[in-house]
Amino acid sequence: MQQVKTLKQKIKTRVERTKKTDVFLPRDFADLSGEDQVLRALRSLVHDGALLRLGYGVYARAMRSRITGRLMVSSANGFHSAALQALNKLGVPWEQSESTKAYNEGRSTQIPVNPIVKVKARFNRRLSDGRTELRVER
Repeated sequence: MQQVKTLKQKIKTRVERTKKTDVFLPRDFADLSGEDQVLRALRSLVHDGALLRLGYGVYARAMRSRITGRLMVSSANGFHSAALQALNKLGVPWEQSESTKAYNEGRSTQIPVNPIVKVKARFNRRLSDGRTELRVER
């Protein structure tokens, strides 16, 4: 007899199988259950270390660092890539900052350390992984 999966197990399975994105919003799991139950399951997955909360209603796939043992965003380019994925999922129009454009075009040799983006519309959230915060220019 097949055992019924809990909502937490269903969400964890979906997160593990999804390869397109590393960022998840509660509305991605709205087909599984109600909003309160999904948020409770996401909070539990954050507590277990499977997900990392980047901001209000924004979660990212997490992994343990082999060096420090701390949780970090499991994205190809780290937090910066996950933050840009979150902006795209939230429907916020953005463009690269001047310092990033200058580096990418070869006008500068200084690599931008902090992730900075120009937001073209209203956006009043903070995206952070605990150590690094996305800086927003208007």
